[in-house]
Amino acid sequence: MKNMQSPSKPIVVVNADGLILGRMASKIAKRLLTGEEIVIVNAEKAVISGRKGNKVTEAKEFLAVGGVGQGPLHQRRPDGVVRRTVRGMLPFKQPKGKLAYKHLKVFIGVPEELKNSKMEAVADAQSKKLKCSYFTLGEFSREIGWNEGE
Repeated sequence: MKNMQSPSKPIVVVNADGLILGRMASKIAKRLLTGEEIVIVNAEKAVISGRKGNKVTEAKEFLAVGGVGQGPLHQRRPDGVVRRTVRGMLPFKQPKGKLAYKHLKVFIGVPEELKNSKMEAVADAQSKKLKCSYFTLGEFSREIGWNEGE
């Protein structure tokens, strides 16, 4: 993780704390397609709207399909879930989508080298705007089998 700053393009650090996952991912996907390098920190603090019980039940049923060595790998870690959500909003099968996806980094918490950098939040994705219940991605990931020690 050395040399985070490239001389040609500044790196944008987005703090996911209190941001709605889907709205944040769509805004970031658009920015990635324009060529920006984006680092998302505090992935476990992003929020998902809705009732936790319903979402966890659906996720557990979805993850239970298949066995060892069968079917696709589904992410349980918050950083993997955020990366996969952003990837779903990119034209990933096209070269421009693959290139944009390479410009994305996601972290649980804030790495030491980014502690002093200026962080921005996506204004349109604030969870304060929600009128329904919501829960954090960290809570969701723990429910579907993420161990924080991984």
